[in-house]
Amino acid sequence: MAMADLGKHGADSAVSLSAIAERQHLSIAYLEQIFAQVRRAGLVDSVRGRSGGYHLARPASDISIAEIMIAVEEETRMTRCLDIDGDKAGCLGDTKCLTHGLWRALGGHIRAFLNGVSLQDVIDGTPIQPRGQAIMPTKMAAE
Repeated sequence: MAMADLGKHGADSAVSLSAIAERQHLSIAYLEQIFAQVRRAGLVDSVRGRSGGYHLARPASDISIAEIMIAVEEETRMTRCLDIDGDKAGCLGDTKCLTHGLWRALGGHIRAFLNGVSLQDVIDGTPIQPRGQAIMPTKMAAE
């Protein structure tokens, strides 16, 4: 939310964390932690001084949501399953749980999806749908 806000409002000048905090109803302390991480990852630059704040380091169309999530150390893992060194399991001691492959595959799809979505897509509200797949209506999914 904060990165999308910055992309939307920071085209012409740096945006202060207090402005982002107010618009997005987030605490400044939380934003300070997040922006330290995204700055270290090279996604934003800071501007010092009276009209200081932050701006995107690259165009929003060149920043993927996956990059942002990696920068803030947000995992996309769907289960407690661990996959150490590719084949070793951490689900049930030395064995993989019955659903290990399912959750691992889902995590891969989520990572690929987030890699294909740019910050600009989010800012523009571009409808994002998996390519070549029909989206099941919510009512049908519940049945």
